[in-house]
Amino acid sequence: MNLFKNKEVRITVSIMAAVGAAAASICLFFDYRASVAAACVALALVAVYLIEAKKRFSAMRELSDSLDLLLDGREDIDLSRYSEGELSILENELSKLTVRLREQTSALSEDKRMLADSIADISHQIRTPLTTMNLIAAALRRPDTDAVKRQELLLELREQLERVDWLVSALLKLARFDADAIKLNPVELTLEELIRRSLEPLEIPMELRGQTVEKTVSGNIVCDPSWTAEALTNIIKNCSEHMGEGTLFIEASENPLCSEIVIRDSGPGVAPEDLPHLFERFYKGKNSGGSGVGIGLALCRTIVAGQNGSVKAENAKQGGAQFTVRIYKSTV
Repeated sequence: MNLFKNKEVRITVSIMAAVGAAAASICLFFDYRASVAAACVALALVAVYLIEAKKRFSAMRELSDSLDLLLDGREDIDLSRYSEGELSILENELSKLTVRLREQTSALSEDKRMLADSIADISHQIRTPLTTMNLIAAALRRPDTDAVKRQELLLELREQLERVDWLVSALLKLARFDADAIKLNPVELTLEELIRRSLEPLEIPMELRGQTVEKTVSGNIVCDPSWTAEALTNIIKNCSEHMGEGTLFIEASENPLCSEIVIRDSGPGVAPEDLPHLFERFYKGKNSGGSGVGIGLALCRTIVAGQNGSVKAENAKQGGAQFTVRIYKSTV
């Protein structure tokens, strides 16, 4: 390594040489031996400085090479041997940086894995109704299909189209939440109004299934009405699809800490092994059948969590699945 390519070294050596020459010149007026001694001391100091500078720059070169290896993916590089002076400070900071880079690399790998799994799940969820629609289209093309059968097939085709439309819509909403592209606008409204909005899209399907609703509602809530109603609708839809004929119980109240909504159905409940996973994306429980896609409850949790809230699923003591939604009035 040519030290004199470094501007700092050149300046320092020049200053030391100038000081040494000045000292030797001054000493020459008194005694030539003192002048020689001063010159020798100056040369010795320059030599010591150059030796130390060479050692320091060699260590920095080794540190730079180690960083290059780390950036190339090597994880067995030990930086702890750089333990003196400014190199020790630099080593500490670089060690922190490498730890963060490794954590970020690990997180990115996990994100890629989750993305690949999600794409596979989405493909599967969309492919299933598309396959059904292809079969329906083939049946409709057959000349021996009578009018009654055609009506049944068209109705089933419409249901499958609605399923795909709901799935794509829910996925887009989740993606917008993930990208922080949705701004929730909380306002105060009565819990009665919120429950009414939540039940409205499901009134006809629940009536056709022979299901009734019993409500005990009081108090107010501060939330985004549209998104919170959609979250509750997804819970009610999930209960309605799995409870069969029966009653859906909704209790909503306000207290100094939060506004709480408890939704309980009269169905068979949730398998214990499914409870920890109900709000995971694309998770389908053992009793879900073929109707669910594992998106509604995941979207519900995302909406509630975005409003300083929580949602919990459990099996009620009276029987049936029970969901508890809380929107807190302050950060907890």
